[in-house]
Amino acid sequence: MCQDCGCSITRHDHSLSPSHSHSNTDQNIATNPQLNDKKTLSVIHKILDKNDIEAQHNRDHFESKSITAFNLMSSPGSGKTTLLEHLHLHTDLKYAVIEGDLETSRDADRLKAKGINAFQIQTGAACHLDAFMVHSALHHIDLEPLDICFVENVGNLVCPASYDVGTHKNVVLLSVPEGDDKIEKYPVMFRRADVVLITKADLMQHFDFSIEEAKVQLKKLNPNVELIEVSTKDPASLRNVATWLANQHGAKA
Repeated sequence: MCQDCGCSITRHDHSLSPSHSHSNTDQNIATNPQLNDKKTLSVIHKILDKNDIEAQHNRDHFESKSITAFNLMSSPGSGKTTLLEHLHLHTDLKYAVIEGDLETSRDADRLKAKGINAFQIQTGAACHLDAFMVHSALHHIDLEPLDICFVENVGNLVCPASYDVGTHKNVVLLSVPEGDDKIEKYPVMFRRADVVLITKADLMQHFDFSIEEAKVQLKKLNPNVELIEVSTKDPASLRNVATWLANQHGAKA
């Protein structure tokens, strides 16, 4: 948990509010005492407001270069980096990646080995990227030849959903081994998604994962969200992702 991001408090849009209310059948669920601490809420509001200003600055910077930016979010191990390693083989879009992890440069090194421009941010103890980190990374990437840019956020289904980093679209990955129940368990993340990629789809037959149940739960939380099943072993599925990205970029062009 971050010291300053308020990740213990569910944030809906630009307001901070309890993630649930008690009912007669729900008396054993405790509310967070921070929700009643005006000083804590005030500090979190200020942090988020400053971040939102910097996020818009990042968006303006991307748009000045005609770049569409995508925030990739998921739990650790869902396949974000693996997707980016393979995607360049199935799209003409030129892209770079801003990588976020607590420690090491392994993910950026993997992408560079594939000839993909990548810059690693090591957040230390922070469980998400923020707009200031992304802005700093932009100074280390040549934006001129790019069509799109990915921000691969820290692996975490909670905090990244509350922080605008200055991208245009949110891409949330959910891998088959994680289970379809994660959608209901982490609703804030999936409400913010513009597209959900069900990754490692080639493992579906080996896990108790219902794609139909996943679709039902997603539609309850986010009626307009798109869902794409993806396997890096299936070139057609990667082309579907590439087509979605191209359509988003074309819509902004």
